[in-house]
Amino acid sequence: MDPHKTFFDRDELIDLLLERAEHKSSARRKILMWKITVGAAYFVKRLFDIVVSIIILLMLTPLFAVVAAWIKLDSPGPLIYRQIRVGLNGRHFSFYKFRSMYQDADKRWKELQTTQNESKDGVIFKMKKDPRVTRSGRFIRKFSIDELPQLFNVLLGDMSLVGPRPPLPQEVDLYTLDDRKRLNVVPGITGLWQVSGRSDIPFKQQVELDKEYIKSQSVWKDIVIMLKTIPAVLTGKGAY
Repeated sequence: MDPHKTFFDRDELIDLLLERAEHKSSARRKILMWKITVGAAYFVKRLFDIVVSIIILLMLTPLFAVVAAWIKLDSPGPLIYRQIRVGLNGRHFSFYKFRSMYQDADKRWKELQTTQNESKDGVIFKMKKDPRVTRSGRFIRKFSIDELPQLFNVLLGDMSLVGPRPPLPQEVDLYTLDDRKRLNVVPGITGLWQVSGRSDIPFKQQVELDKEYIKSQSVWKDIVIMLKTIPAVLTGKGAY
């Protein structure tokens, strides 16, 4: 078509309209295929989470009973510790753990956070010899037994078996824009940095590993990470 023309003839106008219609149709098809692909991937991951969580819960029922009795005998307080965490797209939810600390742990956190935080980045709180941890708590934290009630979070849809760990609201307040990319997926019980050194991994490296997982996540990768979680948990390295 001559660019110097100030009008379209009939055939040129029809060709132009058809070209635009075909372009829009192609774009719609691509968007539809993308939505179907993403939806199918989410469905498979969700189905995997539900089935595996139920199997693990049934297998570990005797362990739950023993741990529950030990916690109750060791110190006064509730069996399950509930905490508000931040999940997918910044949504808050109730996060479950076996209680591993004394009842006044949250009150003592502010003092320890300002004077005893061993996390170099300062965003998260880590302390190897936390005085708030009970005797039973030291054991169940070392082997991540305290995390097992999060299987119920998985069944509720708040969490996945594999994904970035759900942060505390006050931690999210300190996030950079790059850090917030961790909130673009459903948080998990275990993930790449948990099998790479757990709490010994600095926060910034945790973020990088989480972003690496988000870019390449798949059910197969989830299975590999879960298998790597077993030796990571049994050695107890980086757990405190």
